[in-house]
Amino acid sequence: MDEYDRLEQILTEGKQDWLKFKGGNKAAGTRVRKIMQDIKAQAQVVREKVLEQREGEAKQD
Repeated sequence: MDEYDRLEQILTEGKQDWLKFKGGNKAAGTRVRKIMQDIKAQAQVVREKVLEQREGEAKQD
């Protein structure tokens, strides 16, 4: 799976917990915080891949 697709998947999967939290479910809030950490980590992976590709293209020029 592509790194960006994985990021979208994490976000989509977390939406239900977000809605539950907005409805007052405190346990869902804990899950949302964990999901946000996962999003942060996956976003870093995406950033690294973009940088790798950009640097790879620069070396070819």
